[in-house]
Amino acid sequence: MKLNVAAVPNLVGMMAAEITAGEKAVTKAVGDAGTSLKTAWRAQITGAGLGQRLARTIRSELYPKGQPSLNAAALVWSQAPVVVGAHDTGPLIRSQNGFWLAIPTAAAGKSARGGRITPSEWERRRGLRLRFVYRRNGPSLLVAEGRLNTRGVGVASRTKTGRGLTTVPIFLLVRQVKLRKRLDLARDAKVAQERIPSAIVANWVARFTS
Repeated sequence: MKLNVAAVPNLVGMMAAEITAGEKAVTKAVGDAGTSLKTAWRAQITGAGLGQRLARTIRSELYPKGQPSLNAAALVWSQAPVVVGAHDTGPLIRSQNGFWLAIPTAAAGKSARGGRITPSEWERRRGLRLRFVYRRNGPSLLVAEGRLNTRGVGVASRTKTGRGLTTVPIFLLVRQVKLRKRLDLARDAKVAQERIPSAIVANWVARFTS
């Protein structure tokens, strides 16, 4: 019986090199997946008409920071999780105090910060009192006795005679509202996750062909 013995030079060094290559392959694949998912979520948000500002709240980070690892992980999140989450799930929204949700009409205008104005802010800024109008069919109303300016916003009348004075609906009042689901974040997350194994293999093999 003959035995052939072949010595493998620097076996420890070869194993270490493979581990290093694996760390780089995994880290790159996971990092690319995180970046791809961030881009996909931002595209979903802008495509749904929710604006660039909300889209830019989507961020991504790769861990551990600054070093390759076989246990690399990517985190993709929003800095406005309540808003993004609401559009992702389409929840049923009710008033916190159990009464009415006040939805501003076009005549209400914007708040001082540019968002939706509340009834209390509207009264304070316009110097008018809102009056409740109950309707059996359809939403009830908060109305004001005033006029519409050139921008279609309800304001106080300038005349003392009451000429041009009209009842302007400022807010619609509803018991609850179902927010339409406009995003599907889980779909893009699943796609990004499923691409990771093949990307790891491709990155690992690429060092032999480069």
